Amino acid sequence: MENSASDEAYSSGVSWAAVIAGAFVAAALSLILLALGAGFGLSAISPWSNIGASASTVGKAGIVWLIVTQIIASAMGGYLAGRLRTKWANVHTDEVYFRDTAHGFLVWAVGLVVTASFLASAALSMAGGAAHLGARMTTGASVQTDGRNSDANSYLVDTLFRSARRSPDANDVSVRAEVGRIVANALTQEDVPAADRTYLAQLVASRTGLGQADAERRVVEVIGRAKSVADSARKTAAHLLLWIFLALLIGAFCASYAATIGGRQRDRVKRV
Repeated sequence: MENSASDEAYSSGVSWAAVIAGAFVAAALSLILLALGAGFGLSAISPWSNIGASASTVGKAGIVWLIVTQIIASAMGGYLAGRLRTKWANVHTDEVYFRDTAHGFLVWAVGLVVTASFLASAALSMAGGAAHLGARMTTGASVQTDGRNSDANSYLVDTLFRSARRSPDANDVSVRAEVGRIVANALTQEDVPAADRTYLAQLVASRTGLGQADAERRVVEVIGRAKSVADSARKTAAHLLLWIFLALLIGAFCASYAATIGGRQRDRVKRV
């Protein structure tokens, strides 16, 4: 008995094999459940208006499913870690409870890192492919300067070549790209610069036949709507992050509590 107590005194309080096993189980279940939820979500929406679930309904269902995913995956991973951890025969009950809780929390933390790493790499891969495809479709090739993309200076370069006299065969794609950069620059400022507003009004007047005053009103209205959309997107992103925080917090609690359940069941097993 003394030898067993001495061994436990110098042994680690963390069974990393059980933690890693539970973390991988939690990460795998998270990915499976997220794929299932994404499949249901895509089945519920429709590209046609007034058909299928609305965007708000899909968003609320997605938040609920994210919380359910965290509960199921984290609880399963924490429970397995509690059952698979090394049994401590000469450790106080309170210390055992604390260690089980810590094992569950470690399972949640490691599983979250694994899942986030996988999703981040997948998202970067898809985003890179989409950006490359979009660049090939719009320009045919990306413009390189000293090995780097020159899009960051495109807005400043456009200001050098602005002209009140535009040729009738001007490239519509390049004009729309320039206007898009002007609007993007306006979204980063409190108000649209007067020079940009006048220039956009001239472009709108030359292409739509509107008067200068009507064109300026249209420019102000469109940029105002763009700012409203950007603000709505910002608020939506903020609310989504808050719900993700809540879901992860629930997952941490479920993993920690499930690990204590698994530990208690492990300790009740008697040698036959």
